[in-house]
Amino acid sequence: MGSIVHRFTMKFFVFFIIFSGSLTVQAQRDKKDKTDRNNTPERQAKKGSDKDAYYASDFLRFTDYVYKESIASVLFHREGWELTPPIITYGSGERLVLSFDDLDGDYALWQYTVVHCDAAWNPTDLWQNEYIKGFTDDYIRDYRFSFNTLQRFVNYSLVIPSENLQFTLSGNYILKVYPDGQPDNPVITRRFMVVEPGVTVKGLVRAGSLIEQRFTHHEVQFSIFTGNYIISEPLRDLKVVLLQNNRWDNALLDLKPMMLRGDELDYKYTDGTNTFEAGNEFRYFDIKSLRYQSERIRAIDNRTDGYHVELLPDKNRVTTPYITYGDINGQRLIKTEDANDATIESEYVWVDFFLPYPEPITGGGIYIMGALTDWQFAAPGNSPPSATGYGRMEYNFARQGYQARLYLKQGYYNYLYAYLPDGATKAETALIEGNRYETKNTYTVLVYHREPGTRYDRLIAAQVLGE
Repeated sequence: MGSIVHRFTMKFFVFFIIFSGSLTVQAQRDKKDKTDRNNTPERQAKKGSDKDAYYASDFLRFTDYVYKESIASVLFHREGWELTPPIITYGSGERLVLSFDDLDGDYALWQYTVVHCDAAWNPTDLWQNEYIKGFTDDYIRDYRFSFNTLQRFVNYSLVIPSENLQFTLSGNYILKVYPDGQPDNPVITRRFMVVEPGVTVKGLVRAGSLIEQRFTHHEVQFSIFTGNYIISEPLRDLKVVLLQNNRWDNALLDLKPMMLRGDELDYKYTDGTNTFEAGNEFRYFDIKSLRYQSERIRAIDNRTDGYHVELLPDKNRVTTPYITYGDINGQRLIKTEDANDATIESEYVWVDFFLPYPEPITGGGIYIMGALTDWQFAAPGNSPPSATGYGRMEYNFARQGYQARLYLKQGYYNYLYAYLPDGATKAETALIEGNRYETKNTYTVLVYHREPGTRYDRLIAAQVLGE
């Protein structure tokens, strides 16, 4: 009897050792799997976002950014609609077009991939094969050399989704372009969105309700109608973002409904929650032709280093009357009247800006704002001196004003002058442009939903209000 008990005890002991060992191995595998997920380049980039690392040339930014000086004229829009933001509807057949010029002038092999992000543009905890059908990266195959231009360049373009790379989830995405075999060395990042319509947004834009904002701000009042779409906890599961002219520096994030009424989520605030500086109509200049001086062009000169265009001096518009005219809300249109193919026959031009101002402004910088500078800013309070920003202007004491020079491709451009305080990320228009409630702006309402038990934010509405 004792031997039987002894054999049974030994068998149970051996079984326990094997079972506990397998649990340990599985736990180690699970830990490694979680570690691998958190150690992807995208998540490490987010973890290491200290100030010094952020301004390194190869730091992956989850925003629109160009990392290589020779890359210019980056355009990203819905196919067939050059002035639209990069938003497409899931399963609709709509596609996005990316194009850019490499001013090095020699052919290079580029790859690209996409990274899924949450509503706050942080990389989601998903494997790429969970949101991509096909290859997780691909090559840019379409390219053309410049023709009959002073500045040599190669134009590259791609269309997504493609046969090789398709999206299986809605939400926010980052498109990353990099040299062949060097995914940790990005040259371009661009935000885009895939919307999966589930709710309806209705609203309007009007002057601010607060007395102090009545003539200077826009108030965006809207409601979200859920219909048959189920949202169990709207206050917890919904994230609503409000954009002005597709700018992200002054976006209103994570808005909460003021009231729940049946299938309506009410965001009709009157306390300043949904308000923006109205700004002013965008300034503009036209360099589609270098054979004549169009409106706002003072001089065109062909020098040894290429064409130079001097714009007429701009004026501070804070105290000037509001003037209405059509604009394209800060966008740009690449086009030439001097040749047939604007993509490869447009010249690159040095464009000189000048803004008279009696004395330099302390505590911040003046920037040229718009698509011509990728809507990018950098203030000396939060960046090293070498990262002052593409559109930052310098004060010329002899001329008593701010000046800047940009290298731009022929076309039609919109821009504003913005003030960025030291250490800030949100640009202000009141100092130079003034704020007029009559200004015509477009506003985009983005509605994100994270369903219980899921690990990503679905984009269930993208509605444009205003102009």
